[in-house]
Amino acid sequence: MRSSDDLSELESELVSVSRTAIGDDLRSITYFTADDYEQLYLRSDLEQDADLGPFVANERLGFTSQQTYDETELGEYRFTVRVFEWGSITRTIVGGHGVFVTTDPLQLDELKEVDTSIRTVLKEFSG
Repeated sequence: MRSSDDLSELESELVSVSRTAIGDDLRSITYFTADDYEQLYLRSDLEQDADLGPFVANERLGFTSQQTYDETELGEYRFTVRVFEWGSITRTIVGGHGVFVTTDPLQLDELKEVDTSIRTVLKEFSG
């Protein structure tokens, strides 16, 4: 089990790399495991009391997706993007923990960049 200092460092690092990759188009960052979640960042112009439970429940399905797509001819499962009228959700999972970020509309290259950054941080803290 990681110490609270390790978790604080993980959270800080996730916010830092996400802000660097996305800039002001970043809306929110939520870290989650199978049992828990925490919103790490929420842009100040957004609704502060939104119910994250349904979002987290949906993104946790990614733990199953990792197993479903394991060893397919498509290669390693990387990340999931859902595009909406006014933005997107990008989910990255490494092992038993994941992150989803919400953004204003972005290009796929920008979403790939944030996935790569988040994946690197999650791998670093997995070991």
